[in-house]
Amino acid sequence: MLYDTEKETERVVLVGIDTGEGEFDAESCLDELAELARTAGAEVVGRLIQKREAVNRATYLGKGKIEELKAYIEFTEATGIICDDELNQNQIRNLENALNTKVMNRTLVILDIFAKRAGSAEGKVQVELAQLKYNMAHLTGRGIEMSRLGGGIGTRGPGEKKLETDRRNIADRISDLNRELKEIENHRNVMRGKRLESKIPVIALVGYTNAGKSTLLNTVTGADVLAEDKLFATLDTTTRAIETESDAKYLFTDTVGFIQKLPHNLIKAFRATLEEVKYADILVHVVDASNPKRTEQMNVVYNTLKELEAGDKPVLTVYNKVDREGIEMPLIKDKRAVYTMAISAKTGKNIPEFMSKIEEIVKSFKKSISVLIPYSEGRLLNIIHGNCEITTKETRDEGYYFEMYADEETENRLREYII
Repeated sequence: MLYDTEKETERVVLVGIDTGEGEFDAESCLDELAELARTAGAEVVGRLIQKREAVNRATYLGKGKIEELKAYIEFTEATGIICDDELNQNQIRNLENALNTKVMNRTLVILDIFAKRAGSAEGKVQVELAQLKYNMAHLTGRGIEMSRLGGGIGTRGPGEKKLETDRRNIADRISDLNRELKEIENHRNVMRGKRLESKIPVIALVGYTNAGKSTLLNTVTGADVLAEDKLFATLDTTTRAIETESDAKYLFTDTVGFIQKLPHNLIKAFRATLEEVKYADILVHVVDASNPKRTEQMNVVYNTLKELEAGDKPVLTVYNKVDREGIEMPLIKDKRAVYTMAISAKTGKNIPEFMSKIEEIVKSFKKSISVLIPYSEGRLLNIIHGNCEITTKETRDEGYYFEMYADEETENRLREYII
């Protein structure tokens, strides 16, 4: 039986381990975790960090720190804690027994946010699939009845129902979702194939969550994608077409934002969506220039791209939000990108220069040719307008004259008319 459940606002204490390793220091990790918690609907009432060489395999924290945390939970009247790392089921159970409170982790909070924000049919399936896989991995010792999938912060979304279940039922549901997702992927592959056949360059916007990708998409294409100053404001991949004054056509694709410690199940569940970057001609790496941890965030993005096997794509890095105060200019060049520039998607600063650079990079993939098409071969005009970037066009006595940038296939089709 399925039915919705309402949750009171959680009052949470954030907990982290400082091992002195990783891209981000412990305080920065908890700063981001606090944003995640607030985005998921929780109230953060405190934080605690323990310095250790490694997490405790049984209880995550050391014995003394657990006693300190227990007193702090009572003092703040917290209803739960959120640990910044992935916890196994034994660690969760031992902490719950020691603290007598709900124990959550970063993965669960991200799953809650994704459940709340998923809008498309594909997004909902992907989120529920990730929730169930997480639930399956943490089912031992929890009993066969669970108040909700994951037991996290009280948001609502796909899969967030009271479900009397056991491993077999979960496995059956996972199989159903995998079949459903396969059908969606097949449809996506058909649509992707049509885009590839069209020869229209695809520009994928990638970056850390809340860097401003959706705002940039809206500014460039006139789209109306939700753009908020929140983590994971949008989850669903959106593609919009644009045609420039030079008759160049582009497809801009907005992708889900990346984040440190992104749960493996989520990467796997959203792989079909994220794989759009593999088929893009150019990746636009959108960076929040106002974030003091932007260098670390950029490294997370590149590592995720590598995992998605898209690390060899040409990258145009744009430092966004330069309209904000306190940003030291000039910004450091991204050596992993073919070009680096500063923009403000919100105010439109340097957007024309951004589009010019996109055109320049696309043209670098193509060859500059001149053709004279006889009037009797007017059918070839569709190929030229659909596949080429035209810089000059004239009507002459002998036919249509074009100076343009063409890919190798188009050049071969027009070879007898090249002059």
